[in-house]
Amino acid sequence: MIPRSLTIGNFDGVHLGHQRLIDKVLEVADENGWRPAAITFHPHPIQILAPERAPQLLMPIDERISQMKQYGIEEVICLPFSKEMALLTPAQFAEQILAQQCGARAVIVGDNFRFGNRQAGDVKTLRDLGQRLNFITNVVGAVTSRGQIASSSCIRKLLRAGEVSKACRLLNRPFSIHGPIVSGHGIGSKQTVPTLNLETKTEVLPANGVYVTSAILPGACTATPSITNIGMRPTFGGDKLTIETFLLDGISTQPDSITLRFHRGIREERLFPSPETLKAQIMKDVERARAFWRHYEALTL
Repeated sequence: MIPRSLTIGNFDGVHLGHQRLIDKVLEVADENGWRPAAITFHPHPIQILAPERAPQLLMPIDERISQMKQYGIEEVICLPFSKEMALLTPAQFAEQILAQQCGARAVIVGDNFRFGNRQAGDVKTLRDLGQRLNFITNVVGAVTSRGQIASSSCIRKLLRAGEVSKACRLLNRPFSIHGPIVSGHGIGSKQTVPTLNLETKTEVLPANGVYVTSAILPGACTATPSITNIGMRPTFGGDKLTIETFLLDGISTQPDSITLRFHRGIREERLFPSPETLKAQIMKDVERARAFWRHYEALTL
């Protein structure tokens, strides 16, 4: 059995709090020569136990796993959550899952960690079980940024309010979405500006409005500055939510897919009296985005 230093959770967003846990996992693993690992669950336990209360997720499971590995986790053990697993007592979970299945030698969790049937186990329970099952327990406190606790629920609220820059601080990186480029109505290229229309399976999106974004195109090493509108296209009588991105420096060929990073809000979506006035506003939005990038580049020199 491979000895592992590991953490446990849903890791939705892989935010600052999750990153602190991962840092501790890596530290303990490096000190002892153990493998840094993480246990997560799919589907989200609440989707099985109380689907009516299940939160919309910030990231699909594959993106969560990829992000954790980018932060240094070598192995993500994705457990299929079921009603049978939910019935395991804290002692059964620790013995069968942590010790026997995952080879835990160190378990790093947050101070609000609960586990086992009806969440009967807490950090004290975990410490007591670890002494019997030969793993150490480390508890990491909550992480805050400018007075806000880094949590998935807080990030969801910020995004739904259009506060993407605040969400960025709690994520320690820009919030991003990914998906294929789909055909639009062709109105933008004729009456306003040409855009890429993104379709995504991401469950949580920023509030309707215009944002400073950057687009990562397939095969590209760097991101391309852009602005993105999320909304219903009221000026053109739209009845479906769209995600339209305008690349500030243009593009020669349309990509099959893009990843969008959201940096700052510009304005709310609104109805304009004509396509001409909308285009004039878009040009102002572009200038605000260019000013943002000039300021960003000056700070990174």
